[in-house]
Amino acid sequence: MQSRFRSDRRLTVRMTVTMFLLGLLYVAFFAALIVLLKSWLLVVGLIAVMFVAQFWFSDRIAMFAMRGRVVEREEYPELHAVVDRLCAIADMPKPVIAVSTMDMPNAFATGRNPDNAVVCVTTGLLRRLDPAELEGVLAHELSHVAHKDVAVITIASFLGVIAGLIVRFAFYSQVFGGRKDQNTAVIFAAVMGVSAAVYALSFLLIRALSRYRELAADRAAAHLTGRPSALASALTKVSGELARIPTKDLRTAQAFNAFYFTPATGKEPGIERYFSTHPSLEQRLDQLGRISTELGEAAEPGKAG
Repeated sequence: MQSRFRSDRRLTVRMTVTMFLLGLLYVAFFAALIVLLKSWLLVVGLIAVMFVAQFWFSDRIAMFAMRGRVVEREEYPELHAVVDRLCAIADMPKPVIAVSTMDMPNAFATGRNPDNAVVCVTTGLLRRLDPAELEGVLAHELSHVAHKDVAVITIASFLGVIAGLIVRFAFYSQVFGGRKDQNTAVIFAAVMGVSAAVYALSFLLIRALSRYRELAADRAAAHLTGRPSALASALTKVSGELARIPTKDLRTAQAFNAFYFTPATGKEPGIERYFSTHPSLEQRLDQLGRISTELGEAAEPGKAG
């Protein structure tokens, strides 16, 4: 079912290109694993099991890691009311609503499709935002579900995770596996090289897509609610609060940065912005400022009439 969130053709193109390039990397990666394990049946079986596990259980993994739990309307009536209203406006299925008992102000969406999605907010976010700001954040997360980029990011990140595990496995096998003949050493070196290259390339592709999808979600949320200033206020407030949280308290959450409303870094990135999962706060606020101007200009004729 098509939601009323603004479609984003550029986001769709970027997701398609990213998945195509990652598909090419999969081919190289399969070849490396077959060389290592000398059995294509075993490789296909292992990859299939791990892929299904990540794709079908990614929402549960994320919820467990972030200490989130599903909440009913009786517990959080205001939160459910906002999501109900936004889903009605967007004409999309209502996701499962969850709350994480973390003081870090943030939110994330996960799930393999709009019918099996979860939107989770932290108690720290609920405590710090006013109703209009919360609506903007929830609209942002719902747009990720509507655009289906949550599923794409989940699938895309799978390759990098597996490549990273293979690199570690090969490295520790070399270090602790005892003496090996020259042929085995060459094979392990080749597998480590291919896996490292696959990990690096998938890392860069996912980061580039992730930065764009955050801008797309901001745009869609601003147009759906008609209040880009409220979303801008939420971004500013959450970023400022994250900057006050000790870095050591943010480290656990950073593994899920690609899914968050705002990355758990506590500071604006410098040169590392090119490897970041999110665009800079300045970019996001500039975009929302332009949308605010556009909406204001569009409203003027109506007022005059």
